Amino acid sequence: MDHDENIKALREAVACSPGNVPLRRHLAETLLKAGHNEEAEAQYREAMALAPDDAAVKFGLARTFYRNGKSREAMVLVEGLCQKPNAPAEALLLWCRLLRNEGNVTRAIQAYRDAIAQDRTLRDESLEQDLGIDGAKEEVVDGKVRLASGAGQDPDPQWAPVERPKTSFADVGGMEELKETIRLQIIHPLNHPDMYKAFGKAIGGGILLYGPPGCGKTHLARAVAGEIRAGFISIGIQDILEMWVGSSERNLHAVFESARSHKPCVLFFDEVDALASRRSDMKNSASRQTINQFLAELDGTNVNNDGVLILAATNAPWHIDTAFRRPGRFDRVVFVPPPDAKARREIFRILLKGKPMHDIDIDRLAQKTDRFSGADVGAVINLAVEEKLQASLKTGQLQPLTTADLLNAIKKHKPTTAEWFLSAKNHALYANQGGLYDGVLEYLNIRKP
Repeated sequence: MDHDENIKALREAVACSPGNVPLRRHLAETLLKAGHNEEAEAQYREAMALAPDDAAVKFGLARTFYRNGKSREAMVLVEGLCQKPNAPAEALLLWCRLLRNEGNVTRAIQAYRDAIAQDRTLRDESLEQDLGIDGAKEEVVDGKVRLASGAGQDPDPQWAPVERPKTSFADVGGMEELKETIRLQIIHPLNHPDMYKAFGKAIGGGILLYGPPGCGKTHLARAVAGEIRAGFISIGIQDILEMWVGSSERNLHAVFESARSHKPCVLFFDEVDALASRRSDMKNSASRQTINQFLAELDGTNVNNDGVLILAATNAPWHIDTAFRRPGRFDRVVFVPPPDAKARREIFRILLKGKPMHDIDIDRLAQKTDRFSGADVGAVINLAVEEKLQASLKTGQLQPLTTADLLNAIKKHKPTTAEWFLSAKNHALYANQGGLYDGVLEYLNIRKP
């Protein structure tokens, strides 16, 4: 029986027994294999309505969403499956792909590691190459991924040299209230060490910056180092996490030792939620060991972290283990909102510099881009430039950017912060222990319940 006849027979069977979930799932899977993705999605949705807690149906619908380019919908389903104990290996692999497509490489590597620990046959060399890992150097022992015998490790990890940023708060447009908060919590202790030492107050500690993506958390961290004339070490989580057990912990220790040897020093971790995720979500002990190592380094066990300021940035603070927010660790949490009108004016001014323009009303542009991130402003300018280039090529004459061009681009670009605030609002309203997310509610002008 060919595909068409098989599908026809299954359709007739489902019509006779519409409440049969396994039969409807079988039809959906057959449709998906035959490339009838839209109809497969419809059948999986019907099955989901009949059996909302059926894990096989959820995974099938997630796969169909992924095939249909609906990554956000697929992510919601797969993430729910993967956060449960004994998550299916195929679900973990799909989660890896979705995370990779979102640019979250470090969490994608972790999901891939968990998947192949369960089922080695799922290894995908092209995906490993895309993730920048070498699964061939691993073996699975007792359900855990470990370094295969004979696979060497670099005994002395090399890190980028310590920067001496020239950027300061003067280069950060707007955000005056945020900068004043950082002055009180960070800069004054380092500029007046004798006063703080007289009261037995340590100089340093950890601060967590959180907010929507593209709003300048990294730029702000670099400006902090420039403001206090300190060294600056920026660490992407991909510099820390490795596939091999023990390597990540060793990398973490090397990074902290480098900062301690260049005091005063700002040590900045980007996308820290990938490294400091809740240990209850971890699928293997190796990940928990890395988190424990991070906590030990923050505590300065057997070492002195005085003079080392640890900054970290995250778009998802709700994924971070609560142990990281204890006193002496990331006990200070600072909300970094989208740039205000003054900051947006400065961003427009900087990004438009050197481009052919005529009579640009930057104040008007800033007013029309409420809740736009710095990255959004850049996207607006790029969109306007592309359209102006097309017009210039048609006429053969260079046509300068105008306010109307940029306003037209603003209408076409929706602020990427909107989706982040939807998620953050729910956490701020219903999971706001200790007022951690009060900054989000204040920004949105929402009263605490």
